[in-house]
Amino acid sequence: MASIQQRGKKSFQYTVSHTVNGETTVFRKGGFKNRTEAKAAATELEAKLNKGIVPHLKDAPIDEYFDNWVQLYKKGLSDVTLRHYKYTYERIKEHFGSKPLQDITKNSYQEFLNEFGENKAKETVEKLHGHIRECVQEAVEEQIIPRNFTLKTNLYYTVLAKVESEKHLNYNDSKLVYKELLKRLHEDKVYYLLLLGLETGLRFAELVGLTFED
Repeated sequence: MASIQQRGKKSFQYTVSHTVNGETTVFRKGGFKNRTEAKAAATELEAKLNKGIVPHLKDAPIDEYFDNWVQLYKKGLSDVTLRHYKYTYERIKEHFGSKPLQDITKNSYQEFLNEFGENKAKETVEKLHGHIRECVQEAVEEQIIPRNFTLKTNLYYTVLAKVESEKHLNYNDSKLVYKELLKRLHEDKVYYLLLLGLETGLRFAELVGLTFED
């Protein structure tokens, strides 16, 4: 027999007990937006259990799930791109810890976006949100959660994008940077890299990918 519990203002979960050969297993799943939806899902689960189909419904910590998802589906990406995913993972860990995906609601995710967006540019927020949205969609397709809680949320940011004139050095500034870099070459190899970038216009990913053979 299934029972429905409310968790928070707009989140419901079901609990289903199933007994086989005297051993009882309890299945719980949350993240439903209303009692009717949770009841329908519980009824579907009971029908599967009666047919001998036992689903895997244990909690999936968001930090572990995201990390495993990146390793599985983002294999082969450049180190620069993977660093972006690592940054997203660190922000997830920082805010949610190991909270199960099943316990994260649209409201709690929106709170996360609002907190993250302080002093962030639109592009930064969009990139992080895109990573998480794609990952959570995979969890939906695996039937770990019933819906993608990242959908129809608002991206909050406070730093406006730079205008084109601010995205590059003007001639006078570049001369000043050039002179300063020459003074610092003896301090660290990174100044050689910066000088090369200034002289050639190579992108960051291209610069850090260079070897002595190049």
